[in-house]
Amino acid sequence: MAIAEQAPSLRREDVRSWFPSLASGFAYLENAGGSQVPGVVADAIRDYMLTSYVQLGAGYAGAKQADAVVADAHDFIETFMNAQGVGRVVLGPSTTALTLILANCYADTLRPGDEVVVAETNHESNAGPWARLERRGATVRMWKVDPATFSCSLENLRAVLSERTRIVALPHVSNLIGQIEDVRAVCELAHSVGARVVADGVAYAPHRAIDVRELGVDWYVYSTYKVYGPHMAALFGRDEAFAEIEGPNHFFIAPDAVPYRFELGGVSHEGCAGLLALRAYLGFLAGGDYEGRTTVERAFATMESLERPLQDRLLAYLRSRDDLRIIGPAESDGAFVGTISFLHQSKSSDDVVEQVHRHNVGIRHGHMYAYRLCQALGIDPEPGVVRASLLHYNTEDEIERLIQALDAV
Repeated sequence: MAIAEQAPSLRREDVRSWFPSLASGFAYLENAGGSQVPGVVADAIRDYMLTSYVQLGAGYAGAKQADAVVADAHDFIETFMNAQGVGRVVLGPSTTALTLILANCYADTLRPGDEVVVAETNHESNAGPWARLERRGATVRMWKVDPATFSCSLENLRAVLSERTRIVALPHVSNLIGQIEDVRAVCELAHSVGARVVADGVAYAPHRAIDVRELGVDWYVYSTYKVYGPHMAALFGRDEAFAEIEGPNHFFIAPDAVPYRFELGGVSHEGCAGLLALRAYLGFLAGGDYEGRTTVERAFATMESLERPLQDRLLAYLRSRDDLRIIGPAESDGAFVGTISFLHQSKSSDDVVEQVHRHNVGIRHGHMYAYRLCQALGIDPEPGVVRASLLHYNTEDEIERLIQALDAV
């Protein structure tokens, strides 16, 4: 039986009871910028700071307990990403920071003539750090988006790949379009010329279970604060990919000390405590106690089953209007998540969003840091698009409130 078929049936009110912020009545429909946080995560962060706020490695009992929290958090995120046995996870303050660290590490290994391929659909966090390698002698090739499909095709990738390609950087899901890309196919093509693939999973991770083993990706990064956790990020790297570069931490730290060599200044200890508390919420969604990878997959199957009807309802409404243009393919199926952008034919995006906010509904306008994508699609980055982004804890009533607000606009 498929994992999706095993998702337990939960009441939305029971799901929402885990999130104290949702009791305010405000409709949080800008979740792609950052999800709400279960109370258990916030409680764990507070408890850690009040009872265990000590430095690592000191050797006394409290320090050993802190050591265990940080180590367990790394183990949990490796399980969360299905990375155990194939690679390691580095924790840091943000996806942007981790990607910049990674790009700078590769900069030290560049040879004359090396090439880097950057998808136009990227969030700038996975475009700018690689594009800047041009200053270090790399040739940067843009992997063009097809305006008809809103995707970077494999055909266009073949056109920019060569035996000199070192890195291919793409999003698993565009944070503006919401379309799930075939990362596995990209990896197979990139690996055929010896290139490493860096996938940005920020817009994918809140909606589906990450599986770096199945994807075959070399590097995969996402923001934990967009997946019901503290303001941190996680970078997976395959063992053989880590072996090619040297982390930037202090010279006396062994080059092969992963993740320590890449975690500048150390990680947020209290954030690690918050990450571990997320296991309880995943267990709830999966219908039992937390039991590792199976729980992660079942929990995200539940999330998908709760999110999909909301996504379909909003898309059906947007498609019914001839004065709106959805930025993305017209039809929604399993290859999309609940991140939906659109334009009005006459009203500016900032005006639409400002008026919707008056209805106690939160959405957003702008380029969403997908600046290059907006330019490629002929969209003025300012004011950009209107974006509504849904998660499993949203409700049918909130979607109807958004629709009513858009009708009023």
